[in-house]
Amino acid sequence: MIQRRTLLKSGAAVALGAPGLSGLAQQAVTLKFHTFMAPQSNVWLTMHKAWMEKVEKDSGGKIKFEGYPAMQLGGTPVQLYDQAKDGVVDIVWTLPGNTAGRFPRIEVFELPFVMNNAEATSRAYWEYVQTMAPDEFKDTQVLALHVHGPGMFHTKEKLIKSADDLRGLKVRGPTRQITKMLGYLGATPVGMPLPQIPDALSKGTIDGCVIPWEVVPSVKVHELTKFHSEFEPAGGALYTTTFVMAMNKAKYNSLSPELKKVIDANSGLATSGWLGKTQQGNDGIGRKSAVDRKNTIHTISAADAQEFKRKARLVEVEWIEDMNKRGFDGKKLMDTARALIDKHGKAGGAPAPAKKA
Repeated sequence: MIQRRTLLKSGAAVALGAPGLSGLAQQAVTLKFHTFMAPQSNVWLTMHKAWMEKVEKDSGGKIKFEGYPAMQLGGTPVQLYDQAKDGVVDIVWTLPGNTAGRFPRIEVFELPFVMNNAEATSRAYWEYVQTMAPDEFKDTQVLALHVHGPGMFHTKEKLIKSADDLRGLKVRGPTRQITKMLGYLGATPVGMPLPQIPDALSKGTIDGCVIPWEVVPSVKVHELTKFHSEFEPAGGALYTTTFVMAMNKAKYNSLSPELKKVIDANSGLATSGWLGKTQQGNDGIGRKSAVDRKNTIHTISAADAQEFKRKARLVEVEWIEDMNKRGFDGKKLMDTARALIDKHGKAGGAPAPAKKA
């Protein structure tokens, strides 16, 4: 019996050590991709699915995906990052800002009028995290970091032409810095995840929201509001939101070197820039949905944007103070983020404003 056990053990050891047999375990791996975006959204169709298809192709079919939009695997948008961290799913795409204050250093990109354009800002965001905040997402394998196109106002009953027009309006914001900004502009800020917007507008829980043009059709904002106020590019973007595409570390580490290379080749600076560029590139589709319904679209001029900038400036001041209290150099983080956006803008991240329909 002892001899038989020894033979079994040695046989198992040989099998595990044999290159051909160990390679069989990596012939194919299936990864679960989870997000809150709707299956009909531009983000899901032109970004998430396109990325998964490219990885599958680059891996020669050795990496396959099961895609789950609209929180189909359960939980809430707020729980997505931890689902990747804890291995409930393999890859998530989510807003770090869903968990207020958990990722404080990257909030610099969500401050009012910091954004230049989505591609350049996304590249800057990736480089900033590698150099200034390398431990911000330490619990996961970060694949990409990006932002969306210029955020703007969408309201049910009142057109926003000046900051004063926001007084008394309940306006949804996606993250703590943006809800702070709405408060300083005179609105009553209401924080909530994107999927809750349609119900909140229908029931009158909110009078309006701030989102980019791109996401308007997926949450029916063109149907639930009548007025849209965008900012002239020369005046800068009101705000943007940061996103992270993250993978469970243990799952990443379990991949063969060959498959890790495929994931790595579809991660990082270039992928982050592509995601930002693609998302802003879809702004024209969202804008057209409002035009087709004959909604009112107002463009806030660069001159009129100064009032918004002046009132929103306190958000930046408070963020720098908050960083200083946490032991970081807030001004250095701010200056670095702006310099990186400028650098990547000059390097070819050209603005991609929404096309006029």
